[in-house]
Amino acid sequence: MVNDISLPRARQYAEGGEAGGRVGMPRQARLMPRRGAAPFGRIALWAGPGLLALVLGLWGLTREHSMWRDEAATWQAAHRPLAEIGHMVSQVDVVHGVYYAVMHAVFALFGDSLVALRLPSVLATAGACALTALIGARLSGRWVGMGAGLALAVVPAVQEYAQEGRSYALVLAFVALATWLLVGALGRPSALRWAGYAAAVLAAALLNWFSLLALVAHAVTVAYVRPDRARCTGWALAAAGAVTGALPLILTSGAQADQVSWIKPLGLSTVLGVAITVAIAVLCACMAGARRSGNSRENGLHARVSLAAVALPLCAVPQIGLALISLVKPLYITRYVLFAYVGFALLVGVLLATIIGRVRARPRVLLAAAAVLAVLALLPIELRLRTAESRVDDVLTAAALVGRVRHGADGVLYLPAARRDTALVSPHAFAGLRDLALAQGPVESGTLKGMEAGPGAIEQAVLDARCIVLVTDAGPLHADSARDRAKLRALGEHFVRRSMSVERGRQVSVYERVR
Repeated sequence: MVNDISLPRARQYAEGGEAGGRVGMPRQARLMPRRGAAPFGRIALWAGPGLLALVLGLWGLTREHSMWRDEAATWQAAHRPLAEIGHMVSQVDVVHGVYYAVMHAVFALFGDSLVALRLPSVLATAGACALTALIGARLSGRWVGMGAGLALAVVPAVQEYAQEGRSYALVLAFVALATWLLVGALGRPSALRWAGYAAAVLAAALLNWFSLLALVAHAVTVAYVRPDRARCTGWALAAAGAVTGALPLILTSGAQADQVSWIKPLGLSTVLGVAITVAIAVLCACMAGARRSGNSRENGLHARVSLAAVALPLCAVPQIGLALISLVKPLYITRYVLFAYVGFALLVGVLLATIIGRVRARPRVLLAAAAVLAVLALLPIELRLRTAESRVDDVLTAAALVGRVRHGADGVLYLPAARRDTALVSPHAFAGLRDLALAQGPVESGTLKGMEAGPGAIEQAVLDARCIVLVTDAGPLHADSARDRAKLRALGEHFVRRSMSVERGRQVSVYERVR
């Protein structure tokens, strides 16, 4: 083994040391922030990445006053009483039931607005970045940790879901918390740490049970580390408890599998994206700063708990695992494995610390400069993410269009029925319009879009109207069900289109009865 005194400057920085100091310190002392270090330095370790994520999350948070269809589902579900949320998830969207309950509480406490809808995701992302910094610092030094936290904050996908009223940023935060607790428990095991780990894994799973792929990644880490029997038993019991707690959700969601039938098979761009991300992670994992142990001697633990052992499985296993599953049943969507970027960012932190170690300058200044350069380099992507055009559609703009053209109309149709979310989010824009196809409302039916009448009843209701507003997706009209075909047939045979407006992914047309 190379003597510590002969370590090159790059290695000192990669392990968290300062120029000209800490050379002769024991390995464990260099890996961890110094007890005597200035409080500002200890706080900056996690506060810097957290603050950057917070600023990026708040920047353009309302996205030009837009809300896309997935957020519209959150909006309408969160406005229902808890009993009605329970009724709904027994039939649809059970995987998001806990998140809807959380957002119901948020709206009750702070009111409903686009800011309230998205702020929990912003705060969760900031927390995930801070935790990632702490994980990196514990395993490979504070500059690795700070670099990792900053890297996670600037990842475009992380910025995207930090500004969405959905559960994925919260899952990211809980997986980061679980990983931090795992590293701590492997170093200093205790019942409290393992209980906290199990609770964090369970919380992530209840928000989206695909996050259990992170548990598989942790299993790879534990297998590689080969800790003693007590630590293995502690992890196994914690993992079993989390899976047991999530099992009812997993089994119930199986009956609602048709909700993900829209996911397309793996495309070349997705495969390349996964391959490139994992390849970069592997290259970073080969660096010395990633392979050294952070707590191998702590409390008698002789296994090597290195950053690579923790980060590489967390980056690779969820992405590759979901991609392999998608070969049988298409399920791969980036947001389902967003938490894999925690592992990726940890390894990028090693790369940044290694580069910094070769430059004779203050590490904190260089990391700040690297973060600024990354934000500037990604500026075109970041600007687009904060526009309405960055999402599939915008229900608020569609509602505004209806508000402008509804005068003189007496009925409204939605094609498909899911486009009814426009009215459910902005009911005032549809005042005076009768929903011609609706048989039972969303709340009464325990669904997101309500229950529509049969094709014959819909066609008769259309014939009884004089002027109809049609809300649909942008592009050619498609009818994928008998009910939708009945709508189009009645409109085509007895009505003429007087106007059509297309904005932000949705189309609003006015049809007038032929005399």
